[in-house]
Amino acid sequence: MSALAAGTELSRLSFELPAALEAAEPPEARGLTRDAVRMLVSRVGTGEVVHSTFSMLPAFLDEGDLAVVNTSGTIPAALDASTPDGSPLVVHLSTWIDGRRWVVEPRRIADGSTERWSGPPPPHRLTLAEGASLALESPYGAGGRLWTAELQVPGRALTWLTVHGRPIRYRHVPRPWPLSMYQNVYVTEPGSAEMPSAGRPFTAEVVTRLVAKGVGVAPVVLHTGVASLEADELPYPERLRVPAPTAERMNAAHKRGQRVVAVGTTVVRALETAAGPGGRARAVDGWTDVVVTPERGVAVVDGLLTGWHESASSHLLLLETIAGRRRLESWYAEAIAEGYLFHEFGDVHLILP
Repeated sequence: MSALAAGTELSRLSFELPAALEAAEPPEARGLTRDAVRMLVSRVGTGEVVHSTFSMLPAFLDEGDLAVVNTSGTIPAALDASTPDGSPLVVHLSTWIDGRRWVVEPRRIADGSTERWSGPPPPHRLTLAEGASLALESPYGAGGRLWTAELQVPGRALTWLTVHGRPIRYRHVPRPWPLSMYQNVYVTEPGSAEMPSAGRPFTAEVVTRLVAKGVGVAPVVLHTGVASLEADELPYPERLRVPAPTAERMNAAHKRGQRVVAVGTTVVRALETAAGPGGRARAVDGWTDVVVTPERGVAVVDGLLTGWHESASSHLLLLETIAGRRRLESWYAEAIAEGYLFHEFGDVHLILP
């Protein structure tokens, strides 16, 4: 059987990923700097690929191009909890709604990691550390794994989480790592349940070289919710902010005939939410329920820097929107054959027009 197979019932790209290609630790633990991870550079028009490293990113962007980054920081969103009968479980905070209300995912403990909750719903009252608690209210969305809940902690939630929470990790990362390993160098405010990981390879040096070449770097904020790798769902609504100066710089780049390159699928979602009539970007501050698919298309994003995503994930629908299914199949087959590493601590993929 070939590495790449037919899509799922949702027509998502599906493939077999060897376990050896799941990045189990940060590149720093493998003796690399952040910007030394591998980077496959693909061109949509020709299908051409170049094997490089992320530190060479400035060589592949042109003066006048605009790279847009997500400056949302990762919060320690995984919490130990217990049921009224004392049974342990883990809760992942996903998205802050308002006040003390969050969207959360209860997860069972299994084999040193966690797994999606199955069977009867979890108890509605869960106990957290030092007298804090979580009250599950009602199911959220159609997938059955997320709930709205009220988080009762002493003082400010983010301060409490700093002491009692930890970064979310899944089975492919067998040991815990400090929150600093899940932060991008340019974060400005906390809010993401999971790291917007396409930006992880950026270093101050790479940003300096981009700016020195005349490549713009502009911010957006999109607070990402939980992905739960095994869940076959489309993205849920998320908080975002596309500042007016970023929208203006995008429009100016397009007017000059230059490219807007999104750093991560979260940035694509934010920028496509900001797309107005005639493909002009505008400021947005609120929530987005935009799901980028081939049927919807893209209006303001020209290129994308992204990680390597798990089989049949909704991220692959977004990539297919930009590149097309045939190109995407070819590039993923190439990445697997060449041993590129997947997931948040893995290698990256630069897709250019």
